Amino acid sequence: MSSALTDLSPLPIVQAPMAGGVSVPQLAAAVSEAGGLGFLAAGYKTADGMYQEIKQLRGLTGRPFGVNVFMPQPEHPGAGNGSTGAAGVAPSSGAVEVYAHQLAGEAAWYETELGDPDSGRDDGYDAKLAVLLDNPVPVVSFHFGVPGREVFDRLRRAGTFTLVTATTVEEARAVERAGADAVIAQGVEAGGHQGTHRDLPENDGSGIGLLSLVTQIREAVRIPVVAAGGIMRGGQIAAVLAAGASAAQLGTAFLATPESGASAEHKRALTDPLFARTELTRAFTGRPARALVNRFLREHGPYAPAAYPEIHHLTAPLRKAAARAGDPQGLALWAGQGHRMARELPAGRLVEVLAGELDAARTALSTGGDAR
Repeated sequence: MSSALTDLSPLPIVQAPMAGGVSVPQLAAAVSEAGGLGFLAAGYKTADGMYQEIKQLRGLTGRPFGVNVFMPQPEHPGAGNGSTGAAGVAPSSGAVEVYAHQLAGEAAWYETELGDPDSGRDDGYDAKLAVLLDNPVPVVSFHFGVPGREVFDRLRRAGTFTLVTATTVEEARAVERAGADAVIAQGVEAGGHQGTHRDLPENDGSGIGLLSLVTQIREAVRIPVVAAGGIMRGGQIAAVLAAGASAAQLGTAFLATPESGASAEHKRALTDPLFARTELTRAFTGRPARALVNRFLREHGPYAPAAYPEIHHLTAPLRKAAARAGDPQGLALWAGQGHRMARELPAGRLVEVLAGELDAARTALSTGGDAR
């Protein structure tokens, strides 16, 4: 591991920032206290909401932690937003309207209104960045694109370590050119949103497996690589470290912990035989994201347009209503491909177990033994 990452976290275990209320301060604190690197998710929060969670987390731990920020989405392909690679598909207003018409039955079923698809495209990015520069945190990561070099320079002067998600070698090179301290290599196995810098039609279902991606990125860039995607066991952490990663980022593994802010329905669904597999879908947000296959995904996924964050805003009231009703068939059940291996352990204990499995796997590799 690079010395900077080692200083931040004694263990090569990073808790993925999961937006939507999952990565709460209690979860991040438990992971950091156990020797990993806990993360807050600023996505879908206001700048003040993010700041309040940072204050709460600082009251729970004095150890390093991170905050993840979503990049603003351009109005059309190539539109400037201060980034070097966050351009995306120009959503058709007609396609969004057609999808809204298709969802009318869902709104009636859940007795709610559809959301306004034109509720904003920047997720309060500038305001959040201002907070993070005025009140620096140890680590900041970015999803859905790459900030300009001046952003990394300012954060570095503030003492903040920076990471950016990449799903291809080309994206990783863009991250390095922009001046980030490290890159998160996100394999297609990952739960939740794929952090592609451009949302293109070919993103639907295609992607690179984690071990291949880590190896390719490690050979293409000089900055440290954090591996993310489907990791649930310490042996898998050992594998990505052997492939050249400096640390592993786990999301679904921490989703089932009691400190996680995920709903009870979401946690149960991870190991419920009724939800046998995951799939990349645009059904809930308009951007490819891996979720457990449920009724909503099956019925609407094939028709959802490439329109993020319009579809996210449109379906938000439906997802909230499904949560109130305790109906997992209407929820966005984000999960990685390893979801069936989820363990209902306290977050701190899970970090300890993962660290033990990692040590056993490393010993087995060095001696030629069996890590089981």
